Amino acid sequence: MDAIYLLIPLTLVLLAVAIGIFFWAVNSDQYSDLDKEASRILFEEKGLEEKVEESGDENSSSDQSTEKGDKHIEDKS
Repeated sequence: MDAIYLLIPLTLVLLAVAIGIFFWAVNSDQYSDLDKEASRILFEEKGLEEKVEESGDENSSSDQSTEKGDKHIEDKS
């Protein structure tokens, strides 16, 4: 019974903190444009293609180093 006297005020404090965080997020425009993120998945930007090409060059060099590492492991056995 004594635990209820502690848990009820603690619950009310946590509820007030959660409501405060929610209103802070709404007031700081966290939920202002929900459609942008949904459409970003469907429609690629032109700058994204350039980034993919650049990362493709980096992946090819890392693939070569991995192949060399695999050969080195095979030579040991």
